[in-house]
Amino acid sequence: MFQTPTTPDTPESRPVPGLSHRFTGFILLAAGLLGFVPSFVLAVEKYWLLINPFYSPSCTLGETLSCVPVMTSWQAEVFGFPNPYLGIAGFAVIAATGAALLGRAQMSHWYWAGLQIGVTFGTLFVGWLMYQSLFRIQALCPYCMLVWAATFLSLWYVTVESASRWSRNWTGYGRRLAHVMIRRHDIAILAWFVLVGLLVNIAAFNFS
Repeated sequence: MFQTPTTPDTPESRPVPGLSHRFTGFILLAAGLLGFVPSFVLAVEKYWLLINPFYSPSCTLGETLSCVPVMTSWQAEVFGFPNPYLGIAGFAVIAATGAALLGRAQMSHWYWAGLQIGVTFGTLFVGWLMYQSLFRIQALCPYCMLVWAATFLSLWYVTVESASRWSRNWTGYGRRLAHVMIRRHDIAILAWFVLVGLLVNIAAFNFS
């Protein structure tokens, strides 16, 4: 009889301890709601703007601090329909995942892999929209900025959880990186807000 070799149960073969499911669930639920609400409002405001071109959306706070230039640009419908529809669907999944984690649900690895892929592509798309808004359209959409924040929060904490889940297959630098990501998870959030703040100020200085 041949016996299938097994991996020794050592600290190096175990996943790096991650953040608590309760904490991750709370963050994802908050990020999901933070992104879902403005996405929904933008979708409604877009509808009213299509019906009435003179409609003034609730996010119109000034000449440059306004959603209208963004909502009426071609970038607002890259896939042939309003971008907020993507946000409504995507952030609903994020919020539901957070609620499930708070309820102590166990997410399978395939689900988490799919979620990781989804938030990664979503962040790339939102990053492109951010660039377009700041340096091409030259307008600041308050609701869009909430979506920016919600997107990065979702990406980062899904990635931190992924690092913990998959670290059992990592060695050396990979495991050390996972440790740093988990222990210093708040540093990346702070750095992102500082970076976006700088970009907004640079772009606003060049607004015509």
